Amino acid sequence: MTISPRTRSRAARAFVYALLILGVVIVTLPFWYTVVTSLKPQAFVFEIPPRLWPSPATISNYVEALTKENFGLYFLNSLFVATVATGLTVVIAAMMAYAFARLEFPGKEVIFYGLLLGMMIPPVMLIIPQFIIAKNLHLLDSLTGLIVVYISMNLSVQTFLLRGFFEGIPKSLEEAALIDGASQWVIFRRIALPLVRPGLAVVAIFTFLYSWDEFPWAHVAIKETSKRTLPIGIALFQSAHLTEWGQVFAASIVAIVPVVIVFAVFQRHFIRGDVGSGMKG
Repeated sequence: MTISPRTRSRAARAFVYALLILGVVIVTLPFWYTVVTSLKPQAFVFEIPPRLWPSPATISNYVEALTKENFGLYFLNSLFVATVATGLTVVIAAMMAYAFARLEFPGKEVIFYGLLLGMMIPPVMLIIPQFIIAKNLHLLDSLTGLIVVYISMNLSVQTFLLRGFFEGIPKSLEEAALIDGASQWVIFRRIALPLVRPGLAVVAIFTFLYSWDEFPWAHVAIKETSKRTLPIGIALFQSAHLTEWGQVFAASIVAIVPVVIVFAVFQRHFIRGDVGSGMKG
């Protein structure tokens, strides 16, 4: 029996959809189980077979997690550090990238490639020099110290990323603005920045994720309890509540929420920016 091309096309499409659905299930199931477990009373966490729907459901795990051992304070510290570091990184990286892409000055390429050396060094190798510099500048045990380090660790890669976006702006727009008497600052702020909005969204997401999840430097630099960030708090929380998986999972879900919100806000620009940067590469 001969199979028509239309039938083969439908079969191939159904096979692709089946693979996609299977992939979604594989990715979603662990996260769903984490959410369900966080809503279960402790007595039902280890039941066999495990339920994929909390019955009975309770928010006591979230209440306990947020009120125990300064977890709420750690959350606020991380939110402050990640937000400030992200905002300053976007501003500084945008100005640096615009200068490297649109301005001419002596040693531009040498300085730019020197900046890119920061992308080639693993962050773990920089902990000791970072510690020495932070100690000499009295930035240890402070949220300001974390912000400064997070900005410096992100500037090279984010500047490299944004430079490609600024180079994609037609020079005719800049020349027309110069003829109309606009300064470079006006061109940067009113013309260039709106055109590279997708790139700014990519930088914001990547920087926020790094600043929110970073653990090694925060663990080394912060010793005072009131200055700890959420990754440190979750690690200590897991050690203290190893058998109370409902609370551990509730703490993990709380830590994920800001990341989901940031990605949801910038999702449209992120997809456009990621595709655009890939095309330029």
